[in-house]
Amino acid sequence: MIDSDIRKAHTLEGQFYRDPALFEAAADRIWVKAWHYVEDVADLSAAGYAHPFTLLPGVLDEPLLIANDAEGRRRCLSNVCTHRGKIIVEAPGPVRQLSCGYHGRCFRLDGTFKSMPAFEEAADFPSEADHLPELPLEEWLGLLFTSLEPYADFREAVAPIQERVGFLPLDKLKFMEEGSQDHLVKAHWALYCDNYLEGFHVPFVHPALNTALNFGAYDYETFDWCNLQIGIAKPEEPAFDLPEGHPDYGRRVYAYYFFLFPNLMFNFYPWGLSLNVVEPLSIRETRVRFRSYAFPGTAFNRAANNIDQTELEDEAVVESVQKGIQSRLYKRGRFSPKMERCVHHFHQLIDQAMKV
Repeated sequence: MIDSDIRKAHTLEGQFYRDPALFEAAADRIWVKAWHYVEDVADLSAAGYAHPFTLLPGVLDEPLLIANDAEGRRRCLSNVCTHRGKIIVEAPGPVRQLSCGYHGRCFRLDGTFKSMPAFEEAADFPSEADHLPELPLEEWLGLLFTSLEPYADFREAVAPIQERVGFLPLDKLKFMEEGSQDHLVKAHWALYCDNYLEGFHVPFVHPALNTALNFGAYDYETFDWCNLQIGIAKPEEPAFDLPEGHPDYGRRVYAYYFFLFPNLMFNFYPWGLSLNVVEPLSIRETRVRFRSYAFPGTAFNRAANNIDQTELEDEAVVESVQKGIQSRLYKRGRFSPKMERCVHHFHQLIDQAMKV
């Protein structure tokens, strides 16, 4: 149990990062309930279009699809035929209906059953069970998110983020190909998140970033399902132009680092957004997807913001922790009440989820 009083609390036990059974259990206890980034709205905007995808490959392996009907309504549906379980849509493209290539069962683009040959004599057919299951689909920041069994309403979960950065032209964010890439980290997914969730290590691990941030003014806030780190800029560094009445008005905010449990990182800078999606591949391997979005008229310079250098430094230290935490002599640690409030929050949410 993670004590709610950070002054008394211990971290997650090392076993959480080492035990394959706990890694497997997290699929149903954490990842089934998580909100997952799917795709950018701009990439799925065509009417009469179906886009198949697999939700969290290697962990959930759930076949899903995004279907846009002729009126432009967008839905997230199961991509598994309700007859015998075949994958329905094998490749993205324009469609009039969703047709299974095994026995000819057809569905409308809203997922409802349409037709099926040789079922004329079937009793009580079709029924609700013959429609494709529909998942919640949320659009925010021009991005799409879904969940199999959401732990909370999406809008409620991200409300603290929206309230803090809502003064920005969020509806005008534009995807930047040159600022987007994937990283393979040889470590448990939660270790990567642990590292992200504190600025404690910045002076020791990130010399360039440390020259830009006022480490003594680094701040933390926690909410129900997300938390926030506020990086304060040194006098010569760029900062947000905050409107009067903003909670941070008068502070030179370098960046807002928001974390949405369990694996989404929304990093807002004066130039735009860096979205980091942490995806477990195995108990010792994680993919981190970096996607960058810039505001109109801002100068995007990945190098100037030390993003690549910081990421490589983070990967090195996390992979070192991955090796160290395998030790039979390591049990669990303690939290810095001042600097590890967001890590403590993260561990509490994991602890609660894993006990269900």
